[in-house]
Amino acid sequence: MAVYTEVTAEELADLLAGYDIGRPVSMKGIAEGVENTNYLVTTEQGDFILTLYEKRVACGDLPFFIGLLDYLAAQSVPCPVPIHDRAGQVLHTLCDRSAALFSFLPGISVRRPSVAQCTAVGAELAKLHLAGRGFDMRRENDLSLAGWERLREDLGDHADALWEGLGELLDSELAFLRAHWPDDLPDGVIHADLFPDNVLFLDGDVSGMIDFYFACNDLLAYDIAICLNAWCFEVDHSFNITKARAFLESYRSVRPMSAAETEALPILARGAALRFLLTRAYDWFHTAPDAYVRPKSPDEYLRKLRFHQRVKSLSEYGLAP
Repeated sequence: MAVYTEVTAEELADLLAGYDIGRPVSMKGIAEGVENTNYLVTTEQGDFILTLYEKRVACGDLPFFIGLLDYLAAQSVPCPVPIHDRAGQVLHTLCDRSAALFSFLPGISVRRPSVAQCTAVGAELAKLHLAGRGFDMRRENDLSLAGWERLREDLGDHADALWEGLGELLDSELAFLRAHWPDDLPDGVIHADLFPDNVLFLDGDVSGMIDFYFACNDLLAYDIAICLNAWCFEVDHSFNITKARAFLESYRSVRPMSAAETEALPILARGAALRFLLTRAYDWFHTAPDAYVRPKSPDEYLRKLRFHQRVKSLSEYGLAP
């Protein structure tokens, strides 16, 4: 989240006039994040989040995201609830951008997850996967294999400018994943970006999962692999097998994984690491110097990819073979 577009008090009041949530009391920009403009809006009836969708979110995808959040909220998944106006509409135009209001979720995100928090996230991710089974809209993952290959092509010679030999490593890894990527595992709705900054905790429990703007249909175990990368490495890039075991056992206690899904984890974890290595490398060279948010270093995911490349047994993820 970030503030790219300024909204005036008059513009906010005009928007809220179409809702039954009371008159505006205050509005404060939220600085974190990179995708959209977000404000914490307080009205006479409470707190809400106002989101203005910037260029990186395709307008054609918004009905999927809004519909998914409506559906998941009805299934008791702790996610933002889209607020409908008196006409039943969620999406509006504000400052020449698509905009929507959402419920405010209490809680705080963590920077260094504990084992207990990894356990809690594992269970909630499984519940999300189960809840999404009945959602009938689809959105293909544009950041899977074909998307990675496009990013590699767009990155071009910048890869070796970042680190000598990186281009060859990327090409080799893409060839490996193209040859080994599974296509017969259970699929469904995935979050695809469930990093610690997208999960809120309150009194030790998950109080909210936010930022669903990479959500799509893909392999459920791929979502698990993304979380292994996001939650189970320490700040020194070492892999914490205790956190991994806790996360995976908690997930499997809610939604049992098939043997094929479990066996595919090392491949899926490599793919997840490559995905974020590529997007961070691309952003490193294509983010304007005066951008609100500095791009994240790709180095973190290069180290994670190298770890997964060395994995020889599921026991290295805390699982029995």
